[in-house]
Amino acid sequence: MARVLVCGANRGIGLELCRQYLSRGDQVIATCRSMSDELASLDVKTVTDFDVVGGESIHALKQQMDLDGFRIDILVHSAGILSRETLDNMDFEAIERQFHVNTLGPLRVVHGLLDNLAEGARIGLVSSRMGSMGDNDSGGRYGYRMSKAGLNAFAVSLARDLAGQGISVVALHPGLVATQMTGGNGIPADRAATGLIERIDELTPERSGKFMHAEGYELPW
Repeated sequence: MARVLVCGANRGIGLELCRQYLSRGDQVIATCRSMSDELASLDVKTVTDFDVVGGESIHALKQQMDLDGFRIDILVHSAGILSRETLDNMDFEAIERQFHVNTLGPLRVVHGLLDNLAEGARIGLVSSRMGSMGDNDSGGRYGYRMSKAGLNAFAVSLARDLAGQGISVVALHPGLVATQMTGGNGIPADRAATGLIERIDELTPERSGKFMHAEGYELPW
């Protein structure tokens, strides 16, 4: 039984991750900004009012886990936001917000919980192939692309810094998933979550620091 923490769990991919980890017998803590009926129906410990850009939320979560003696075997960060800037419709405030949530948010969470990671823990950071510069053939989406590229850079540095502790890190593209973020376009969230879990399960120190598609192949930076 693994001890799993899922950040961004009230809907979409995060909710399905909780459901699937729970179904295989793992112990799950879920964090979210607000509770959903679907998440409330699961037998998981839930931390609500959790803001990935707020140090207070992360400190409170760490204190709670320390009280419960909870050591993290698997940390999956799936919280993120998307807006659609173009050169003709630029919104710098929206870009800044995406950096706070998509890049600095996971950095704050992981950094705040370093002492709670078990030896040999695995960290999955839900990124996007839209953060790939080698795969960008359509332009646009400036804030999302830049913030996910930043997340990927953070994932590589984290993998290098934690290698000595046997902790492995992977940046993960789930595919185009039918969630609120995508307007319901794409593959079912449960299929995406299954692929993400498979990639995290096969993560080893030798494979740490890669950018992987949920379907199992490596993506260009």
